[in-house]
Amino acid sequence: MPQPVKLCLHQASRVLEIEFDSGEVFRLSCELLRVWSPSAEVMGHGPGQRVLQVGKEGVNIRAIHPVGHYAVVLDFDDGHSTGIYSWTYLHELGRQQGEYWQRYLAELAAAGIQRKEPQP
Repeated sequence: MPQPVKLCLHQASRVLEIEFDSGEVFRLSCELLRVWSPSAEVMGHGPGQRVLQVGKEGVNIRAIHPVGHYAVVLDFDDGHSTGIYSWTYLHELGRQQGEYWQRYLAELAAAGIQRKEPQP
């Protein structure tokens, strides 16, 4: 499993940039990270219990807290800070961010919710 060698939060653009020792570099939006938080609040406690997150277009990360040598906790400015993002999960989000994003948009559409573009 690739390990991160650089983690850089770009607050102005609301992007977390992660570089892995495999040479891969991913730029993950704070919105994507927030709506796919691995927390029980978002994912539930079992299959099919995921809770759709809405209104997260302008969310940002306030702080990043390491969890041992295997993960980080992202402290979002909407008060959410319970997800533990393992390096494996962040790598998966990076490699499959297009699929995760499309799935999120499809979930919003199915719920009849219109996503608004965040203000700069």
